[in-house]
Amino acid sequence: MLERYEVETFLTLAEELHFGRTAERLTVSTGRVSHVIKKLERRIGAPLFARTSRVVRLTPIGRQLADELAPLVAEMDEAVRRAVDAGRGVTGTLRVAFLGEWTAPVLLRAVALFSERHPDCQVEVREAQLANTRSGLLDGSTDVLIASFPFDGMATGPALLSEDRALAVAAGHPLTRERSVSLEVLADHPVVQYPAVTSVEFKRDRTPERTPAGRPVPKGPAGNTFSEMLSLVALGRGVLPVGEHTRRYYPRPDVAYVPIHDAPPIERGPVWLPSNTTTRVREFVRAATDANAR
Repeated sequence: MLERYEVETFLTLAEELHFGRTAERLTVSTGRVSHVIKKLERRIGAPLFARTSRVVRLTPIGRQLADELAPLVAEMDEAVRRAVDAGRGVTGTLRVAFLGEWTAPVLLRAVALFSERHPDCQVEVREAQLANTRSGLLDGSTDVLIASFPFDGMATGPALLSEDRALAVAAGHPLTRERSVSLEVLADHPVVQYPAVTSVEFKRDRTPERTPAGRPVPKGPAGNTFSEMLSLVALGRGVLPVGEHTRRYYPRPDVAYVPIHDAPPIERGPVWLPSNTTTRVREFVRAATDANAR
């Protein structure tokens, strides 16, 4: 049997492929890392890493061992966390929020299952706005937010919703005659922008500065809320890439939605502050995953 410290050292080095960074993460010396790996290789009877003065890489046997060990360790850690949580109980107050009407059903199913599992924990639900999603997570007024990925600087759970993309245009726009459009059309029209407080990675994903072919995308005016952004579209101030569910939840006679045929889907799910990964948060993310997998 392998000792836990041996497994942890091996998997960390397999991820970092650098003895110094591995030692820093484990708060031990590089000599200690080297000693543990050599001892493990003697036990296995084969090299697990190929080392040169500049490069550390996994051997085929090392890769196989890492691929098989990693999920087993993750399952063990999760089992221990669940046992600890069951012993302590989940109490107190959990503050959850949703961004966008289409995420509300996902959140409500998660709340129902979480409350069934943890009746002693009170759940507060509210709707977030574009302008306060990040600040709410940072100041603790929101523990978990159901929102779109990516959300840089935050931990994210599994995707619970996935939808194709469409381009919102004014009702009389020439693009309404198209059955679908390419992302390349963004170079031909101003694109309405999200508020300045919005996540940088999110804006890069939704309103990129360049098309896939590298053509610059002209920037249109920014809105403070999603409804305001759609109003700018309706006024002809620009176009806006959105999720296809917008057609259902924001039907407007002055805005049309044209499918984008070459864009990856939009994914949405739980988002939270990494330093706020409490038992309540972990259990809520688990409930959200289970409730929306049914």
